[in-house]
Amino acid sequence: MKHLFLYVWLLAILTACVREETFSDNARGNFESLWKQVDEHYCFFDYKKETYGLDWNEVHARYAKQVDESMTNSQLFEVLTHMLAELKDGHVNIYSPFDVARNWSYHENYPSNQSDTLIRKYLGTGYHIAGSLRYRILDDNIGYIQCPNFANGIGAGNLDHALLYLAPCNGLIIDVRGNGGGLLTAAEMLASRFTNKNLLVGYMQHKRGPGHSDFSPMQEQRLKPGRGIRWQKAVVVLTNRKVFSAANEFVKYMKCCPQVQTVGDRTGGGAGLPFSGELPNGWSIRFSACPTYDRDRRHTEFGIAPDHYVALADKDLKDGKDTLIEYARKLLHE
Repeated sequence: MKHLFLYVWLLAILTACVREETFSDNARGNFESLWKQVDEHYCFFDYKKETYGLDWNEVHARYAKQVDESMTNSQLFEVLTHMLAELKDGHVNIYSPFDVARNWSYHENYPSNQSDTLIRKYLGTGYHIAGSLRYRILDDNIGYIQCPNFANGIGAGNLDHALLYLAPCNGLIIDVRGNGGGLLTAAEMLASRFTNKNLLVGYMQHKRGPGHSDFSPMQEQRLKPGRGIRWQKAVVVLTNRKVFSAANEFVKYMKCCPQVQTVGDRTGGGAGLPFSGELPNGWSIRFSACPTYDRDRRHTEFGIAPDHYVALADKDLKDGKDTLIEYARKLLHE
């Protein structure tokens, strides 16, 4: 009986200690819920304060004045969208039944440097398929792999077959333009075929408390050589502003391989592991909660610069040529 009483007493104490704040399903409650979830889980407040003086408490005070119980859902959504825009982060979103709050200027303000029509022309009709990869050998004996996403895993056998088929080539182009990410394991699997040794490719931190600076120490990220056929020749990776999430990490890994160069535009970033939450009214939110860095400890959340900035030229587009692919071919023949 004493043990039962002690157990109940301890359970009551522990339950009292972990009580969470709840918010009402009204305009004020949804506003406060969003602000608090971002306040406790968003991971770039220190960086944003240093770069442009962001004060999240001041943002709360300013936007709280715009919230009242007479506003419609559309009006509330607009206020919340403008509040999140203060973060200047293209990877922060609210999802409602009627719209998605976003700040996609990181790619919408720039040319895509990608043409699906041209890619289809270079692939032709006799290309091979391995998972999400499409590949062929170009007429100058350069291998070309298009990787539009990492939504599905890439089997080791598929990669062996692809690299064996491309083995006679003088070099390899991997085109990840427009790749919005997917499975990080798939990105690692592909990148692991381009190193013969364990590589330090970057660092990651994890949020471990509600404070803006409550992070774990930097933890190393390492890329291990993949089992199976590994590519030993020169590689060019093509990038643009729509490369983000797991694809952004892939570019980070590949830049650490000595035989690899990157061509195109800065990537879109968004590599940090996401936090997903929900407001009392059912709207969902998503933003990065774990900062990632390259091997030189620079943030990769806001994109990775290419080794060679190259844009898709209008003249080439009219002539049926992809400027980035042609630039990569020249690099691989040097």
